[in-house]
Amino acid sequence: MDLFEDDAPGQNAPEFTVSELSGAVKRMVEGEFSHIRIRGEIGRVSWPRSGHVYLDLKDDKSVLASVIWKGVASRLPTRPEEGLEVIATGRLTTFPGQSKYQMVIEDMRPAGVGALMAMLEARKKKLEGEGLFDPVRKRPLPYLPEIIGVVTSPSGAVIRDILHRLRDRFPRKVLIWPVAVQGEKCAPEVARAIEGFNRMTPGGAMPRPDVLIVARGGGSIEDLWGFNEEIVARAAAASDIPLISAVGHETDTTLIDFVSDRRAPTPTAAAEIAVPVRTELMYALDDYAARLGRGMSRALDLRGQRLRDLSRALPRPERLVENARQRLDFASERLPSALRRNVDARRLRLSEAAGSLRPGTLRRAIQSEAQRAERLAARLGPAESRLIAARRDALTARAARLRPEALSAELSRQTTELARLTQRLSDAQKRSETQRQERLEASARLLETLSYHRTLDRGYAVVRSDNNVITSAAAAKTAGALEIEFADGRIQIGGAAKPAKKTKDTGPSQGSLF
Repeated sequence: MDLFEDDAPGQNAPEFTVSELSGAVKRMVEGEFSHIRIRGEIGRVSWPRSGHVYLDLKDDKSVLASVIWKGVASRLPTRPEEGLEVIATGRLTTFPGQSKYQMVIEDMRPAGVGALMAMLEARKKKLEGEGLFDPVRKRPLPYLPEIIGVVTSPSGAVIRDILHRLRDRFPRKVLIWPVAVQGEKCAPEVARAIEGFNRMTPGGAMPRPDVLIVARGGGSIEDLWGFNEEIVARAAAASDIPLISAVGHETDTTLIDFVSDRRAPTPTAAAEIAVPVRTELMYALDDYAARLGRGMSRALDLRGQRLRDLSRALPRPERLVENARQRLDFASERLPSALRRNVDARRLRLSEAAGSLRPGTLRRAIQSEAQRAERLAARLGPAESRLIAARRDALTARAARLRPEALSAELSRQTTELARLTQRLSDAQKRSETQRQERLEASARLLETLSYHRTLDRGYAVVRSDNNVITSAAAAKTAGALEIEFADGRIQIGGAAKPAKKTKDTGPSQGSLF
């Protein structure tokens, strides 16, 4: 039988290229498994620099290669970790380059509370192994902080409870850093808030808090999961500011509780831990003041009693001076006789000294002093001549340096300067007189302008009665006699007439002009 006969079976089957076959398989797989949910345990996890995540989903028999693209990986609520049981949602596709199929994951969540707790225990062991839970590294909280930083949601009841409790106990300045307290944004925002508070400058425009409170109300483990993320725990452990964690209720426990410096069972309890009660402090201060006063009183009483006890052991002042007084009496009795003996002794010494003095001795001393005076007088004449000669030479030398030409030139210069100053003084005096004359003339013109006689020249008159100016018709009716002054003189109306006379312009005056 010929093995190469043309009519062998299968010769009519169509031929495919490798790419065509791979494309057909790809379309078939993606068409049949375009949306699937798979439950499995995460095996190998790879995080390349591109940002994509490559991992394996496995069970006890099979392994499924999977990929999470960069955009999806940044939005996942749970970070993929080896050993975590998850439920992945996505689509199945093929990778023709290696002739394998894989799952493109679009969403991934832990498979129930048990998986979350298992992942939480794994993280807890890891951080505990690094020493982040060590009590030695926990710092004491400030007794009375000036500024308190709160990391929480600004719209929840937590911040109102904290502010209310602080206001009741001891009002302090509060800086609030708003964050999301659940969901995928919770962990990065809380970590950034803790780091942001630590980067503030103490005493700056926005002062750095003295203590931090990270707070959230109660909820399920999924709601509180953001505070179990590793970035939050590490940010709390790296904080230089003492940190109080107040996440959930008293029975809730998160990783931030283990790394924080102090854990509060509730947000309200965190406010109570952060500050003392002001009224209790005031009562304590009053009690301390009262105790101090009582202690001072007791101390003064004890010291006074001790002083009185010691004073009883001291001798009386009279006894202390008795011996001295007696010695003084003895000395005063012996003083007159001692004075007499001293005077006698001094008189005896004077007599002995006077006996040794002789007239010849005095004459020899006088002659010696006279000879010494003659020697000094003989030396005085030549010394005086030499001094006069030296002074005469000095005077001659100075006179030689004086030249009449220089004196004449200086005298001429000073004379010229005196003439110039005299001329300036005369000119200044003339200008001053001119200015004064001009001011006087201006004042005279102003006086002439303001004089009421100029008004009289225009036809007006001044009415007087008994040297008083009449300014109203009623006053004119009651007056006995009137005197009217015109520009060319005065006339009398009523009473004895007086001769009119021209008044001298003495300046402006008040009057009635008509």
